[in-house]
Formats: sequence, C-alpha cells, structure tokens
Amino acid sequence: MKAQQVNIKNKKAYFNYEIGDTYTAGIVLTGTEIKSIRDGKASLTDSYCIVENGEVWVKGMHISEYFYGSYNNHSVKRDRKLLLNRKEIAKIAKAADEPGFTIVPIRIFINDKGYAKLVIGIGKGKKQYDKRQSIKEREDKRNIDRYMKR
Repeated sequence: MKAQQVNIKNKKAYFNYEIGDTYTAGIVLTGTEIKSIRDGKASLTDSYCIVENGEVWVKGMHISEYFYGSYNNHSVKRDRKLLLNRKEIAKIAKAADEPGFTIVPIRIFINDKGYAKLVIGIGKGKKQYDKRQSIKEREDKRNIDRYMKR
C-alpha cells in the first residue's frame, strides 16, 4: 500500500532568496498536525526558522486544524521544533549569524517511514534587480519551451 505523496513547497523561497546549503529535518508534531499534513493542509508562506538555545524552531508555519479533531486539535501557527544533529545545528547557527543570511523553510514531505520532514535552506535575500533577472530568465525559458513544442 503506497501512501499519497505529500509535497508542500514554499514557492516564494527561491524567488526571494538565493538558497545555499539545504538540510532535511524532522518536525515534532502532535497527532492532529500530522493528519492535517497528510491531507495537504499546510502552508510555508511567511514562515522562517531560528536557532534558540541549541535548538532550531520553525515559526509562522500554518497547519490547518484537523477536520475530525475535537478538543484535541492543535494551535494553527504554533512554533514547532526541528530535529537535527548538533553538527548541523552548529553549521546552521554559524551561517544564520552572518549579516544578510536567514534560515528558510523550503518544502514539507512525508518520507517512506511515514514521518514528516522539512527541508530548510540557508538563504541570502535577493535585491530587486536580482528578482527582475529571475523573472526574465523564467519567461525566456517558457518562450523557448513554446517554440520547441511547435
């Protein structure tokens, strides 16, 4: 029995940031949160990660309440702890301390064992002219694909 594929992306991450290193982290969730993620009811827009006391936390990640949950339902935008190795946390903390860099959630997925994973990346904010260049490259690629299709 193959479970449905869950692949929730932060579409703005690659547009607003130049992503360098990426890491895959586990997420500490409650029962109704994992059920909502399996239903695809999560969003990474306006979310970010911070390092506090040697732990990485994701803030602003929206996971909708589970429809069939009663009083057991979770808070929609609570802070969630990420599970990483100490070496990875040290690398992430060092990179995030540099000016202009931030930790950006990129994608949520469910692995083969059924655990929810979050891909995070070290991102440097793009300037306005970099964003225009990204838009131009995307439009050029679309035009090339259109001409090749004919």
